[in-house]
Amino acid sequence: MSEPVNRARHVLNEAPADLLLDRIADVLAAGYGTTRVELLQVDYRLAALLPLLGDEPVTAPGHPAWRCFDHQTPIVADDTGYLPVSMRGERRGVLVVAPVPTRPGALDELTEIATALAHEIAAVTEGTDVYRMASRSRRLTLAAEMQWELLPGRSRTRPSFRLAGQLEPAYAVRGDSFDWSDDGTRVWLSTINGTGEGVAAAMLTSLATHALRNARRSGLGLADQAALADQAVYDLHRGDRHIAALLMELDLRSGRLTVVDAGSPRLVLLRDGDVRELPLEAQFPLGMFEATDYQEQCFELCRDDRLFVVSDGVIDATGQSVRYGESALDRFLRRTGPMEPLDAVRSLIGDLRAFVAGDLIDDAVVVCLDWTGPQD
Repeated sequence: MSEPVNRARHVLNEAPADLLLDRIADVLAAGYGTTRVELLQVDYRLAALLPLLGDEPVTAPGHPAWRCFDHQTPIVADDTGYLPVSMRGERRGVLVVAPVPTRPGALDELTEIATALAHEIAAVTEGTDVYRMASRSRRLTLAAEMQWELLPGRSRTRPSFRLAGQLEPAYAVRGDSFDWSDDGTRVWLSTINGTGEGVAAAMLTSLATHALRNARRSGLGLADQAALADQAVYDLHRGDRHIAALLMELDLRSGRLTVVDAGSPRLVLLRDGDVRELPLEAQFPLGMFEATDYQEQCFELCRDDRLFVVSDGVIDATGQSVRYGESALDRFLRRTGPMEPLDAVRSLIGDLRAFVAGDLIDDAVVVCLDWTGPQD
């Protein structure tokens, strides 16, 4: 590792949470002769790259910053470098540097520094609002603030799987959400299709999510996770409020998928260009009745299978009195095969926005999961 990279890592570790960009700009000026360093963060809608300090947002799809973000590779244009600020598959934005140093290996080193910056932003974000505030193009509703705080991230990549999700309407989502975790051999994914309005819907989703996490972290199987969350919601609302959820556990070595359908969103399999809905055994939503006995189902995935979880807010989206519907959804999902999961999710949400000619009215959640096969 080169001296400037080592220096950058040290400086990032020592920098105050709100001054990461300032400190890294000093390092890049000294080590690479840069005179401009800028951080662009992707906004909650995945529709704009917003500068940390001043300047105009980048929205044009063909802009070099967007090409860097989309392809996750360094881009050089007009003596300016655009470097992906990403870590473990979580795309945070783009680091802009100018002028680009010409010595061999410098661009690779700057890319390493951009990755280190992504890790450090993730580490400090809980202690400062600087980065969260700069990544929103307008005010979040209180319910949306609560929902985004629940998420483990928006995308995740490991050699054996790739995963991404998105909530809409991003700045006003109420009850829909998703959660995931992995331990290297398994990945757990839960998707919640929440009901209700405003903060009440967000609070119900938060209760269900934390109950599911508590059960998962206690080592319980999927059926027992569902039962614990079901009881937590029922104990509080006595059946007056309930929530639909889909729980999945994927064995990353074998491709065995275990599922509990608690009144869930739709689960769609994309395999070799064909789209089909997996036949789930519908069970009661969480909290509808006391002490519901949930049952697990199992499916065998093939290498490079892709799963989509979509809530009814996607299928029921309406534009000019016409429903988006399952046929349009299946046609669109078929076209996402070559895309990375985050790009597939982003493209579907963009298609929905175009269909309704604006933001979605009802909550929608889309999650994409690829199993790339066992890794030696």
